Amino acid sequence: MGGRIDIGGHPTWVDERGGGGETVMLLHGGMSNSDLLLDAVGDPLAERYRVVAFDRRGHGYTADTPVGFHYEDMATETVGVLEAVVGGRAHLVGWSDGGIVGLLVAMRRPELVDRLVVIGANFHHEGVLPLELPEDSPVAAQMFEAYAARSPDGAEHFGALFEKFLAMVTTEPTLSVDDITTITTPTLVMVGDDDIVRLGHTCELYEALPAGQLCVVPATSHGLPIERPGDVARTIVEFLTAELPPPTMMPARRATHAAH
Repeated sequence: MGGRIDIGGHPTWVDERGGGGETVMLLHGGMSNSDLLLDAVGDPLAERYRVVAFDRRGHGYTADTPVGFHYEDMATETVGVLEAVVGGRAHLVGWSDGGIVGLLVAMRRPELVDRLVVIGANFHHEGVLPLELPEDSPVAAQMFEAYAARSPDGAEHFGALFEKFLAMVTTEPTLSVDDITTITTPTLVMVGDDDIVRLGHTCELYEALPAGQLCVVPATSHGLPIERPGDVARTIVEFLTAELPPPTMMPARRATHAAH
């Protein structure tokens, strides 16, 4: 059941499902909302975990403010929800912008993150392919309809929100490989084989993570959690419950990391 709570002085929409076991926090994508991710993978996860999701400022049921969008501010929001709602540590599962936010939280507050899953996420804005999204495309229509149905700011605010979103994603994030190497949280990097994040960039992310794992899902795009929700949920649960570091027959990259 969802409702608004104060996070950093701003009424923020938070939803919870399940209730038992450890907490998994879902971090939605840009220009999206928590419902989309909850409806895709929330129920399978809620069978085993307490699932928490929230709408970041300007998204879903959470109103916007005049301030521009920045990933660091979104990470601050996430920390606020972890402290106020979760009350401590959680597994983070972030899709697209949510994955970027998850990386930042793991860097800034590692004591709050048990394990991290990032789906279709980039650590630098140059790692994303040019994306053409005509106004009459089905995806654009779905974004607008979902926003209009939820936003306290009304459908007419969508254009202003999209401008702020574009300003952010074309200039942020600006993390380096060296920054990523500081993330010690066990992290699963998931991506579609036809994602808008360049595959080479995704591999750079994976290779820089000291405790990283990689999952490339064939015949999928940036919409991976929506296209293959069952596979995504199952892979997440397998990662969250697996022995770490993973015991394998012929470790190569992990053997090198272990030596250091």
